[in-house]
Parts: sequence; C-alpha cells; structure tokens
Amino acid sequence: MGLILFPGDGDTSSPDVAWSYSSFAAFRRRLAQAEGFTLSEMWGFGGERAWGDVSTTLAPLLNRPDDGGGELSPTECASILPRLEAITEQWEDETGDSLLQQHLDDARQLAVVLRLCVERDVDLLFL
Repeated sequence: MGLILFPGDGDTSSPDVAWSYSSFAAFRRRLAQAEGFTLSEMWGFGGERAWGDVSTTLAPLLNRPDDGGGELSPTECASILPRLEAITEQWEDETGDSLLQQHLDDARQLAVVLRLCVERDVDLLFL
C-alpha cells in the first residue's frame, strides 16, 4: 500500500511519484527539517504547534493526511515548486546516507510532476 501523486490530466502516461506511507512521512519530515521546523511538533502530526506559526510555501504538501486523497491546485503546485527545487539543490551539496539520496531522487521526481501540473494547468492528485 502506498501513495501516488500524479497530474490530473487523464493521461495515464504522465509521470508520477510514488511512496510507501512511511517513506512519504520520512520525506515530509526531511522537507520540514529543511524549512526549520520539526513535523512531529505540528498540529495533526502529534504536536500542538499551529501551521500558522510556520512560514513555508510547502505547507500544502506537508499539512495533509498521509493516507491519500485530495489534490493540490496548479497555483499551489507553482508556489511549492521553487522552494522544492531550492531544497533539492541544498541536498545535492550534503553528504549523506542512502536515505538522503532517495529523498533527493523523490524531490526531483516530484518537481517534474509539479512542473507538469503547472504547465498543463491541472491539479496534482493524491491516490
């Protein structure tokens, strides 16, 4: 069981990005860490900190259930993309373990999918 993010363009040959639920959670924890906060401290993730207390364009991606469903608008995709690409560049400069490399690969693939959603003006779907 897992989670797939893909463009809502009806084209089954469009690129997508997929994770197990635990891998998606780990990916989001690392993104939150790159943004300067701990995901487990946030409301909805076991903590009490409100999402309004953090400033990140990644909030639409980070502040959502792990179990799929829903979407991100093309506008949300466009706002997430530059920050995701900047984080990807930071991760490229870090030395790390195989998990960092996997997160880097996932971030690059997610950027491809986000860019496609923006170009085609379609939602990013979570399944």
